[in-house]
Amino acid sequence: MWRHFFHRARQNVNFMIGFVLVFLLLITAIVSEFYTPHDPIKMMISNRMEPPSKSHLLGTDQYGRDVLSRIMQGSQTSILVGGITVGIGMVFGVTLGVWSGLVGGWWDETIMRLMDVLYAFPAVLNALLLSSLLGPGIRNSMIAIGIYNIPVFARLSRAGVLGAKELDYTAAAYSIGRGRLGVACQHIFPNVLSPLIVQGTVQFAVAILSEAGLSYLGLGTQPPFASWGRMLLEAQTFMGINPLLAVFPGLAIAIAVLGFNLLGDGLRDVLDPKLMKSR
Repeated sequence: MWRHFFHRARQNVNFMIGFVLVFLLLITAIVSEFYTPHDPIKMMISNRMEPPSKSHLLGTDQYGRDVLSRIMQGSQTSILVGGITVGIGMVFGVTLGVWSGLVGGWWDETIMRLMDVLYAFPAVLNALLLSSLLGPGIRNSMIAIGIYNIPVFARLSRAGVLGAKELDYTAAAYSIGRGRLGVACQHIFPNVLSPLIVQGTVQFAVAILSEAGLSYLGLGTQPPFASWGRMLLEAQTFMGINPLLAVFPGLAIAIAVLGFNLLGDGLRDVLDPKLMKSR
């Protein structure tokens, strides 16, 4: 199976481009934990608003902080938010979705109506609510985005379970005395894992974009720590003086979101059971 996967992956342009972009983002986040060209939060007013140069490859901002170092640090925020929020969505969403699909009846109806309610409140509204109660910050942003992800994974996993329940091997497992939990773990969940992985990469991109939007509104990452959305917020005042302050974090957001979207697109093609020669 893995041989077929890697063979198809190498032939898929979207997958390869997305993989390279995501890999570079991950490497940047890891490297920035140990090294940045300059201290990303250290202010040097005498160096403020410098254009790109050898000492500051992407220039400096209004406080004299190195833009490249702050973009590198901002990649940590994006990976952290994406990983935790997708994890929240998967753990709670998949659990509720699988249970809903297996049990059916009033449990199914109740859980799905609850998912409809959660889905009606986008991440920005959830963040506004949490900020009003607990104050702004990256933790509350991650909770808000994670809550928004739960119904996405719940609906997808439920649909996969409902389809798998009708297949012969599931009925055979029940006929030999397997319980619901055993059937779910050994026979149903492995067959819904592929679409969940694909959806996870897409939601990772959504999480990065949502975090940037929340930080731009002042609800996400708080100063002095770097966030691409926060950098855009701070740069808008100086667009007429130095538009590059907005260009670089904007490009970082665009490249990260594009990478995960292309990776998800490629994974969908590679993992499509109709295209795979064997499983």
